[in-house]
Amino acid sequence: MPPRAPSVSCVFVCHDGAGRLLLARRGPGARDEPGAWDTGAGALEFGETFEAAVGREVREEYGTSPLTTTLLGVRNVLRDDPPSHWVAVVFAVRVDPARVTLGEPHKFDQLGWFRRDALPTPAHSQLAPTLAMLPDHLG
Repeated sequence: MPPRAPSVSCVFVCHDGAGRLLLARRGPGARDEPGAWDTGAGALEFGETFEAAVGREVREEYGTSPLTTTLLGVRNVLRDDPPSHWVAVVFAVRVDPARVTLGEPHKFDQLGWFRRDALPTPAHSQLAPTLAMLPDHLG
């Protein structure tokens, strides 16, 4: 068996600049936790910058481009079921709500705008630690 190594994921918390956060409900075809609400994320591709990965993933998942992108920090994500290890580089991304569409219906079955004090359930296991990195004024 080849040696295992962590993967790098660019996680993005999309917001409208007015206190609302964009979340997606994971559909039956999601990699994990179907039915759970989560932020966006995607694997970093070889040779890609973090910012380029975030832009690509926001376009793929939400059909729009970032207006602003702000690095929030890095998380080490270790999971047992299924076994995985991700280095999550976390960004806040402002998007235009009027331009957001469901870009990957095979992974997500619903999008919604929420305030931090009124988040939907069930939440993905990584949602709370990701949102803990988001400054209060962004959502």
